[in-house]
Amino acid sequence: MQQREDFLLKAYELGIIKFGNFTLKSGIESPFYVDLRPLSSSPQLLKTLANNLLELVEKSPFELICGVPYAALPMGTTMSLASGIPLIIKRKENKGYGTKRMVEGVYADGQNCLLVEDVITSGQSLLETIDEIEREGLKVTDIVVVLDREQGGIQKLKAKGYTVHTLFTINEAVDILHKYHRLNDAELVRIKNFLNNPPAPPEIKRLALEQKKIKHPVGKRLIEIALKKQSNLIASADVITSAELLKLAEEVGPHIVALKLHMDIIQDFSFELIDALKKIAREKEFLLFEDRKFGDIGNTQELQFKEGIYKIASWADMITSHVIAGEESLKVFENVGVVAIVEMSSKGTLTDDFYITKALNVAENASNVMGAVAQRKISDDLLLFTPGVNISSAGDAKGQQYNTPERVCKNYHTDFIIVGRGIYQSADAAESAKEYQTKGWNAYLESLG
Repeated sequence: MQQREDFLLKAYELGIIKFGNFTLKSGIESPFYVDLRPLSSSPQLLKTLANNLLELVEKSPFELICGVPYAALPMGTTMSLASGIPLIIKRKENKGYGTKRMVEGVYADGQNCLLVEDVITSGQSLLETIDEIEREGLKVTDIVVVLDREQGGIQKLKAKGYTVHTLFTINEAVDILHKYHRLNDAELVRIKNFLNNPPAPPEIKRLALEQKKIKHPVGKRLIEIALKKQSNLIASADVITSAELLKLAEEVGPHIVALKLHMDIIQDFSFELIDALKKIAREKEFLLFEDRKFGDIGNTQELQFKEGIYKIASWADMITSHVIAGEESLKVFENVGVVAIVEMSSKGTLTDDFYITKALNVAENASNVMGAVAQRKISDDLLLFTPGVNISSAGDAKGQQYNTPERVCKNYHTDFIIVGRGIYQSADAAESAKEYQTKGWNAYLESLG
């Protein structure tokens, strides 16, 4: 205990905790501010910290160490040097050349990685880091944290099955600083009052659907339907006959906000089918979402959209399009809501982080783009659509990888879940759609915190 107290007192002199009046990122006014980055300027204190953190996890199984970027990178590096356990580096962004990997280092599938974090607040950044590390085939069971701000992050991680080891809580830290006269009685009372009665932020950061900054009329209509039906479910209708498609639309219509179509796989396509679908959509209140995944130059896309046997422009409310040809190529899609494909859910997809960053930039700047298909959190200026959702998280033999409704809503802040085989291949499509409607909406509400 004395060793930890000595470390905290020396670290305090570097300015890792400041007291006064600070406006946090959430907008809350806080009587203290924590920043552990100055520790990197003291090699001796960094060594002491590394040893203290290693003692916390000496009985935990791990084969790799990863410091959450950027503040914890020096801590993870020092722990690796002190223990001889290999370090891997998690990037915050893809550099766009070379291997384009988000996790650098030498590692193998199935290895257990210890995560190192400087300060934990809500735990959200850790969950996002865990998700990206686990995508590389690694396991995470233990997390070691220097300071817990005691704002629910530890509980959130423990609820998901992770073991969290903490060197200090903020209450412990201020008690030690008061004990050694770095804080006076009045300052201690003020800080304790703040910790015991934390103020609500002036606005919720993770906006509810009705607060999304969506300007496109189709996007607004989709939100209206979602709020009315209390559903964020889009059913993917990968069936091949008109009869199957109409039957599915009738059965799932009451529970969905949109029906995602692949009209080019329908063997007996006709405009009688389109008329019947439009009638069902009006009666059951859902949108027709053609998943054409356009991906060509503007002129070709315009012809594919307006001409040919399907004449998509005449009946679709929403369409999907890659953005690989640039923003100008998207302007041909008139009177529909465009959902940009920026990331795919299949194993081995080539949509790496460098591409995703560029694609999101195009999507955010295009006036007719209302949302994006992705497997990660995106801007509140776009609706997030996440495919590959299934109550069962097992994939298939063709590269599809599934995520549960709870995972995509909580980890990615997904607005709309897209479910295919979990509904249309079930014995009772209506009952399955109802189940996904309930699970998806509840997961969405819980994700708002």
